[in-house]
Amino acid sequence: MSNLKLKITLILLLFIVKGCQKTNKIENLNDFVYLETTVENLIDGYKNGDIKAVEVVKEYIDRIKKIDMAGPNLRSVIQINPDAVKIASELDNLLAKGELKGPLHGVPVILKDNIDSGDKMNTTAGSRALINSKAFEDAFIVKRLRESGAVILGKANLSEWANFRGQNSTSGWSGINGQTKNPYVLTRNPCGSSSGSGVSVSANLTVLAIGTETNGSIMCPSNANGIVGIKPTVGLISRTGIIPISFTQDTSGPMARTLSDAVIALNVMKGQDSLDTKTLSNPQINLDYTKFLRLGGIKNKRIGVYSLPLGNKSRRKGYNSDVDSLFKRSIKLIRSLGAEIIEIDTINHRDNSIHSYNVMLHEYKDGLNNYFKNLKNGTNIKNLDDLIEFNEKDPVELKYFNQAYLKLANETDGMKSDKYKNSLLLLNKYSKKEGIDRVMDKYNLDAIVSPTGSPAWSSDLLNGDNYHIGSSSPAARAGYPNITIPMGNVHGLPVGISFFGRAWTEGKLIEIAFDFEQVSKARIIPNFKLNDENL
Repeated sequence: MSNLKLKITLILLLFIVKGCQKTNKIENLNDFVYLETTVENLIDGYKNGDIKAVEVVKEYIDRIKKIDMAGPNLRSVIQINPDAVKIASELDNLLAKGELKGPLHGVPVILKDNIDSGDKMNTTAGSRALINSKAFEDAFIVKRLRESGAVILGKANLSEWANFRGQNSTSGWSGINGQTKNPYVLTRNPCGSSSGSGVSVSANLTVLAIGTETNGSIMCPSNANGIVGIKPTVGLISRTGIIPISFTQDTSGPMARTLSDAVIALNVMKGQDSLDTKTLSNPQINLDYTKFLRLGGIKNKRIGVYSLPLGNKSRRKGYNSDVDSLFKRSIKLIRSLGAEIIEIDTINHRDNSIHSYNVMLHEYKDGLNNYFKNLKNGTNIKNLDDLIEFNEKDPVELKYFNQAYLKLANETDGMKSDKYKNSLLLLNKYSKKEGIDRVMDKYNLDAIVSPTGSPAWSSDLLNGDNYHIGSSSPAARAGYPNITIPMGNVHGLPVGISFFGRAWTEGKLIEIAFDFEQVSKARIIPNFKLNDENL
């Protein structure tokens, strides 16, 4: 080979290598004009004429296509709203006339895909059985979001059927969109069931996302993806138009990168709904939760330390000493901000889990069958029997795990059975009066604090989830509020801290959590690492 040919060959190889390096160097994907932007940033930009909603929405859609549907292929978004740009344009025209539609004017929001939207998008719960299913109208909370000026950007992937389909499931997997990836380390799990909601917020694919929780489904993905999650008191937010699991425990809630953004969304979403009787008992319907976003709110608060979820070998399998250390450091910070710290005993009654499980199974059957009756078109699923039959015939749905919970729910007598009524009675007794309320009365507490969970585990479709520590159950089973805030990281993987308490104490919890967030500043931006080698 001549020297000239050799030189040309080497140059070409150099270009190829550089091209490959550029392709594989996904850590540069945080070059985004709206990286870590907030609701306040966007609203100020619109008011000042610096930005347009159309521009913002197009940038977010491009980012979703670049890193969610391609690139690292996060798989957090099931579908993009085909009308998102049109809606944004209408909002721009409105502002040009001097009118701001509401506190979320032009703010991109992604909905977990078990929340109805009466538009061109489907509502699927991640299931191939509902792949063409359309709702008659917006869920109650979606109406509220649209009225506030929010742009519904799309639907988020989730643990199929909100992770209550079968045993040994893998969080973040759905038959429609496959496995959602953790944006910090792509082989790690995003947790669920609001997996796509958590990932889309953390990866800056949206400003806000809406999740749902029965037990841990907002808390856990917020923990694993380094964001803020609010699980409100059951009844603060309507469940009308949300595919149900449990009337007793279900709620939706906002997920965001800052507590301020989450609280603004919470304000918008709350409201009384005649179709959801739980909301009619809300004593704080007109309360503005943004007024609790103030420094100094934690001072003189009595906060109980719930240590059971801590990594203690003698009490808890799967302990994590790094989480212990972060939590102990956080408690020191909370004390330094003027709070009084009190060690508390266990909260949960030993039988609480089985009563919660029984309630969920019985309510699941009733809730799903009622939901299926109201489907618009595009599906032949009319009841739970149809769904089970579909899954058994489908080549994808039962590939990795079964549908035991669907079958067990279908075998119950629904909400009329004595077994259900007894479990509901004992669940309320053990989780409320003899649970959180007992502990808070005993120690005269304003709130309880606990580590939200462990760092994300590695996704394993064959063996399912590998949960370690978690603290969502007491508040979830009682239907009481819970807020998680980023606490720090373990080898680059985020973990959160939870603040929970009595029913309707969202304001007090916001005060405490806001102080912690503003001082700790523990949120870290994901870098989309390929695997654990660089942890």
